Amino acid sequence: MPADRRRVLGWLGATTALVALAGPGRALARPAAPSGRLPNIVYIMADDLGYADLSATGSHAIRTPAIDSLGRDGVRLTQGYASTPICSPTRTALLTGCYAQRFAIGIEEPLGPGAPPRIGVPLDRPTIASVLRDRGYHTKLIGKWHLGEPPEHGPLQHGYDEFFGVVEGAADYFRHHMVMGGKDVGVGLAQNNAAEQREGYLTDLFGDEAVKTIEGAGDKPLFLSLHFNAPHWPWEGREDAAVAKVLPNSFHYDGGNLAKYKEMVEAMDQNVAKVLAALERTGKANNTIVVFTSDNGGERFSETWPFIGHKGEVLEGGIRVPILMRWPGQIAPGSISDQVMASMDFLPTFLTMAGGDVAKAGKVDGVDLSAQLTGKAASVPRTLFWRFKANEQAAVRQGNWKYVKLGGKEHLYNLAEDEHERAERAAAEPAKLAELKGLWDGWNAQMLPYRVDGYSEDVRKAYSDRY
Repeated sequence: MPADRRRVLGWLGATTALVALAGPGRALARPAAPSGRLPNIVYIMADDLGYADLSATGSHAIRTPAIDSLGRDGVRLTQGYASTPICSPTRTALLTGCYAQRFAIGIEEPLGPGAPPRIGVPLDRPTIASVLRDRGYHTKLIGKWHLGEPPEHGPLQHGYDEFFGVVEGAADYFRHHMVMGGKDVGVGLAQNNAAEQREGYLTDLFGDEAVKTIEGAGDKPLFLSLHFNAPHWPWEGREDAAVAKVLPNSFHYDGGNLAKYKEMVEAMDQNVAKVLAALERTGKANNTIVVFTSDNGGERFSETWPFIGHKGEVLEGGIRVPILMRWPGQIAPGSISDQVMASMDFLPTFLTMAGGDVAKAGKVDGVDLSAQLTGKAASVPRTLFWRFKANEQAAVRQGNWKYVKLGGKEHLYNLAEDEHERAERAAAEPAKLAELKGLWDGWNAQMLPYRVDGYSEDVRKAYSDRY
């Protein structure tokens, strides 16, 4: 979108916005929230959702009207990225506003059985929750945590006032624990710092808890992180409780199919619809920022077109994710942005939207993109870096150019001309290849080195076979 059109849309969005109602073509004028009030923030993150797994981003089969509405009523970013190609490191980047590789927990790919005990983000590190709590927000995390175990390193130790969700990186949707060798292991479902027993399908439990939180919120501004575990394995829909009872292993590599994946994603969308309805019903929608994204690229049943690669790869399919954001009166409806944005950018962006000072929140690698998202400024160029231990992967994106190292081989692509990463430019542009490789080497020298015995996605099956 040209910069001048973005500015016009931004001006229009600052005075009034349109929010679509049920049914085609119906909309109503929605005024901006009263000035001086801090906006509520609802940050919704899926788990292992591919870029094209939404109907708004190109899915051939999955229908996600509630999630799509965030882009229709706000902005959809075409160049959104996960800060890493896998779950717990990206959550580290989201929490801290920094590259995950600056922290010991961020180089566990992902955090799993081989990690050092009591590992977590340093307790004195400002987080996306703590900086907003300092602004007067009530902070709550619902859903997947995967950044250490309470009481040493649960959400309450890192800025959240409340927590209801799954401690580990995955859980059976009905048993609410990881299942290994037919047995429930780990903390599983928890309320604050203690294990919790509830009945039901996890996606629905998380959606219901979010609705309850919104309905019970008072005048204090709310920061709600809603981290669905869907559509992460095990591949279970609402009717699969009997399957869950006899499932020997949550990794479930021998299960799932496209139809089941569709069912899981659409169940998540139905719960997003419940959350949006709760915001409307309580009168909070006009003064609430709502974001939807994913923690990394898609897994085996995902669509990532036009990109190649999946979770665990630094190719675009493993790191490009949907980002949709609605903020009535501030973001013009139907905006499309080519701004490059990564997970670690949400901390400085939200803090600025909440009237805070990023400079006082500690050093971050993320960038405040509030002006770009609201149409007050043109897109800014970014240089972003990735690495992944499995298969010796590295990547850097600067402008339209992307350097990729995969399995010891180096590649160069121009994403503006070839977003499918198939038109190799390394031989034709050796100077650009060397430049980007040098940038990555310089960045990598600032990051923590991998542990020699570090756990990574390439050995996950070995760990699952132990049980």
